[in-house]
Amino acid sequence: MKIAVSGKGGVGKTTLVAFLSIVFAEAGRPVLAIDADPNANLATAFGFPHSEKIVPISRMDDLIEERTGARPGQMAPYFKLNPKVDDLPDKCSLKSNGVRIMVMGPIKAAGSGCYCPEGALLAALVGHLLLKVNEVVILDMEAGIEHLTRGTAKGVDKLLIAVEPSMRSVTTALRVRDLALEIGLHSIGAVGNKIRNGGERDSLISRMPGFDFLGFIPYDEGIAQADFAGSPLIGSSETVLNEVRNIAARLEEFDTLTNQERRRHTTSVSNEH
Repeated sequence: MKIAVSGKGGVGKTTLVAFLSIVFAEAGRPVLAIDADPNANLATAFGFPHSEKIVPISRMDDLIEERTGARPGQMAPYFKLNPKVDDLPDKCSLKSNGVRIMVMGPIKAAGSGCYCPEGALLAALVGHLLLKVNEVVILDMEAGIEHLTRGTAKGVDKLLIAVEPSMRSVTTALRVRDLALEIGLHSIGAVGNKIRNGGERDSLISRMPGFDFLGFIPYDEGIAQADFAGSPLIGSSETVLNEVRNIAARLEEFDTLTNQERRRHTTSVSNEH
């Protein structure tokens, strides 16, 4: 299962990714969580010591030069657009609570296209993770889908847009959905976060018609305090964990139905030939 999580900054994307990762890992699924947000803090959410010292792959200049043939920041008219990346999940990941974590870093000049060696490496890596890695892969992305292309979008089983009860958050969610549809990513769901009452829940539903809400995570003071202190989010709220378990169960149901549909399609095509 391949899941991408997007939404406005501060809505709780990282919280959702961290808790989803733990839930799938508890169920015995191999999980690879990818921090693709410029404000990388997924490692902090898992409680890695000195997480601020982790170097994102997009800033590993020696690695980028080795794989693409060009060094970031230097004039290079030619570099490899399809560098070797299949070994990077093992070489560049950390492990915590049964979950492997990679800090990818931002694509420079996001939104305008990055014809640079680091952009080529990240694009190839995302494609490999979504199309070839046999694990639950969860991407914590920025408020957009810059790390996804028309080619990699087909590997995403579900785009989850995290949203909180605010107009700016809803506006960002609508923009992300439009961007996703433009590249052919149609399997889109939403998760309400920091929900204090039924009125906020109903407000999100009414402001986002047509969205499939997989769940609503309640506001939790334990999460807020851990986030403010820069402490691990994992273990800070059993209430949030239980709701994320429900969201994960819906994702599992969706994945089962999707796989059944794929098998029916394969059988139908095989019979035609």
